[in-house]
Amino acid sequence: MTRDEAWKALALHPDPTLEELFAEDPGRVDKLSTRIELGEVGVRFDWSKTHLTDELLGEFEALAKASNFNEMRDRMFGGEVVNPTENRAAEHSALRGVGEDASVEEAEALRERMKLLVEAIHDGAMGEVKHLIHVGIGGSALGPALAVDALGRDDPKVDVHVVSNIDGVALEEAFAMCDPQTTLLAVASKTFTTIETMTNAHSALKWLADNGVDDPTGRVIALTAYPERAVEWGVDETRILPFAESVGGRYSLWSSIGFPIAISIGWDNFQAMLAGAAAMDRHFRDTDGRDNLPLRAAFSDLFYLRLRGCQTRAVFAYDERLRLLPDYLQQLEMESNGKSVTVDGEPSGPTAPITWGGVGTDAQHAVFQLLHQGTHLVPIDFIASIEPGDLLDAAHHHILLMNCFAQGAALMSGRASDDPHRNYPGNRPSATILCDDLDAATFGALVAFHEHRVFASAVMLDINPFDQFGVELGKEIAKKIEKGGEKFDASTEALLKVAGLD
Repeated sequence: MTRDEAWKALALHPDPTLEELFAEDPGRVDKLSTRIELGEVGVRFDWSKTHLTDELLGEFEALAKASNFNEMRDRMFGGEVVNPTENRAAEHSALRGVGEDASVEEAEALRERMKLLVEAIHDGAMGEVKHLIHVGIGGSALGPALAVDALGRDDPKVDVHVVSNIDGVALEEAFAMCDPQTTLLAVASKTFTTIETMTNAHSALKWLADNGVDDPTGRVIALTAYPERAVEWGVDETRILPFAESVGGRYSLWSSIGFPIAISIGWDNFQAMLAGAAAMDRHFRDTDGRDNLPLRAAFSDLFYLRLRGCQTRAVFAYDERLRLLPDYLQQLEMESNGKSVTVDGEPSGPTAPITWGGVGTDAQHAVFQLLHQGTHLVPIDFIASIEPGDLLDAAHHHILLMNCFAQGAALMSGRASDDPHRNYPGNRPSATILCDDLDAATFGALVAFHEHRVFASAVMLDINPFDQFGVELGKEIAKKIEKGGEKFDASTEALLKVAGLD
């Protein structure tokens, strides 16, 4: 069967409601719910409130086979080229210890170098260190910001502030919360030329110097795939933490880009985060068909994207510690799979939906009206933890979880009413990821699950998830504006003139 034939077979599938699916199959929950063990804790993945059926799963397995999914997965874990437009491998799993042997060994050596620096700083080798300002952008900031916010709330070893925006307000906000005498600066840039990051880094150095720090550059930790450029910039080799060229930005928090995570939560917790991700890597690598959790999630994603015409997918974390997860997933999913051509350059059809979301229960009072009664069909992921992240009255967490589960039930069942304003159509899909507890291992597994989910979708869509040329054009035009002497459209020319940039 070819890929086109597999898609045609999927398009002929019947369209029962979710309530009909549950009524027809008493074992549905067990079939579509799987628990992953992560040492003392685990995570339950429940896709039973989606429209997946035994027949659909079989047809999607045929699509995966027609797309050479197993071969592509083996190539990625084997360190072979899976990014053909840039002739690169994608070896983020090797950073966690699962991948081609030489790449795993290289990652272990670089990780040991980072461990020594992190532990030296914690032991006072750079004097008293209370704060770290981490400047980066895109994957060099989103991953660290998410992980530090999720895992570094309880008695962090160092107070970390992640700054990505070139807007000086963001950097000034970090300055206001830091003592320059006890602050380190991490500069995270794969090329060590990213204009937003390097501009922020220069301003941070000036802030240190203006506030009496004798050797501002001596307070810099460089995180880059081009260490020679960091040396040219003035950073001592002992404070440069390299990572491999084959590590893409949105897959980089496992590399030295994770330095601010380790400095905040400690090395043991950082290692636990890697171990949780590695457990998901092994599951994804070694499990075939519908039992493969990221692949099953990709089946669902493609069903709603291609067969139901859903243009968005929502993620709601019923856990304040994961409030930045929707932001992180926006880049992971939309930068990876936001393509319009196949790997051969042919029109692809719909690829990535728009990823958006928020935090429960806040979102219930903001956007759930549209989800329940609006005209858009939006598949939803709910993510929650059985154990609370707080020490307050247990009523807080009980109400949080009750609301999470109630929303999924209400979206599915709806409620008929003779009053059209009070009618809930129901039959609206959701999936639930329920963690025993949100510790470092669980967090690592969650992020790796989403990485592999994106890859699985890309393989079946026949697109390259590892390049991102779409971000370059705007940068090129910005450089032309800075250089001057070039004309643009009338609207842009007027804006430049009004802003005094002509």
